[in-house]
Amino acid sequence: MARPAGSKSGPRSEPMTTSMKQTKGDRDWVDALPAAPVVILCRPQIGENVGAAARAMLNFGLRDLRLVKPECGWPNAKAVAMASGATVVLNEVQIFDTFEAATADLHHLYATTARLREMKKPVVTPGEAMIRAKAQLEAGHGVGLVFGAERTGLENEELVLADALVRIQTNPDFSSLNLAQAVLLIVHEWGKVVDLGAGQRLLPKEMAEDVPATKGDIAGLLDHMLVELEAVDFFKSPQRRVSLGNAVKLMIERRGWTQAEVNLMRGIVREIATGHRPR
Repeated sequence: MARPAGSKSGPRSEPMTTSMKQTKGDRDWVDALPAAPVVILCRPQIGENVGAAARAMLNFGLRDLRLVKPECGWPNAKAVAMASGATVVLNEVQIFDTFEAATADLHHLYATTARLREMKKPVVTPGEAMIRAKAQLEAGHGVGLVFGAERTGLENEELVLADALVRIQTNPDFSSLNLAQAVLLIVHEWGKVVDLGAGQRLLPKEMAEDVPATKGDIAGLLDHMLVELEAVDFFKSPQRRVSLGNAVKLMIERRGWTQAEVNLMRGIVREIATGHRPR
């Protein structure tokens, strides 16, 4: 669905001034994020909500945030504080005077609203919306996720331009969501659809801690334990050596060990045994 051109002026030029510094490393991984929907907040009234929304966006791989007539004022120091490091999102926020201008370059819009019965529009869940959005983005289309003001939500003129309405299932007796909460719930579904966690970067130390122990590692741990137990006469008799030895073996082999855990356990056994050896 093509969007009207709207205001020719497009986004107002209001560079974001923050005290947060952005490093080249930040830019590298952000630039590597896959194409994602644009998040559009219409007339946000609370700066903290904008900041929390920006943080949620970056958590799940979105970076393009647009504000339509922000009533909270912009730039906004409270938004910066609440964003807690989502520098790249806030630094690139675009401000628009009209909803039409904010969506002029987009092909598909998903709007969140509680007024489902008033609009003859397809109604989808957050998950369904993000599955569609992924396919649309892969086809080279622009996709927007639209959220209304905290107190009033979206206006009818804005809902008319939406291709589908997104319904977040909540307790019908207490269904009101905070703006940033609504953004989080939607963008979390985006993160699931594109499977961001599959490419999670691990530090070398973290990788080593997660490497499973080999059968040889586990056999070495078992032999070490049995040798040290015999050294302190734990078994008391050959018969108990067999029965208790088998019990220890079953206990050790029952669980999945990592190499780091095996090394830690061998260190513990070594220290305990040293303290019980005759001097």
